[in-house]
Amino acid sequence: MKQIEAAKRLISIDRDEEVCVFTKMDLKTIFREDNGHALDATLKGLLRANILTRAVNGVYVYALTDHRADLIEHIARAMRRGEYNYVSLESALSEYGVISQVPMCLTVMTTGRRGRYQTPFGAVEFTHTERQWVDIIHDAVEVGRPLKLAKKHVAWRDLKRTGRNIYEIDEDLLFDGEALEENDDHTHNTRPGGP
Repeated sequence: MKQIEAAKRLISIDRDEEVCVFTKMDLKTIFREDNGHALDATLKGLLRANILTRAVNGVYVYALTDHRADLIEHIARAMRRGEYNYVSLESALSEYGVISQVPMCLTVMTTGRRGRYQTPFGAVEFTHTERQWVDIIHDAVEVGRPLKLAKKHVAWRDLKRTGRNIYEIDEDLLFDGEALEENDDHTHNTRPGGP
């Protein structure tokens, strides 16, 4: 596909749908005329022209977007699409003001693979959870961003369960306002096909 036509499609999607983060499968659908080597050639041309930026292997950002709010969360969601993900651990506790320092990366609990990734837009660390989807839906709240945010007591529980550093926590702030549920384990054995 000609670079100008590919760029027009990305501009249209960014403008009309406010979508600027794509997996390679998304781009295969967008540039459906291309297959195999042709798609790779189109992507290489868009990368060279700085129309696309590779965030990580298989995830791309439309570089000319005006929709940069929460970009790292959009990238994280694309990286673990089809899994249940929520912001937790240090990132969530920092948002609640329980940790004084701002984390150097976005910390996400996921039903998918664990791993740490550096992108041109910031770092993302995924920590695997065995928790059931029903618990995750109950334990995280919509905050108007791509990923849900763990409730304060859930982020604290996740931090303890994963064996991370709990010594930077301001316990006065941790236990202030929101009652921390000590026994919030639920057992559910069903799981729908995913989000």
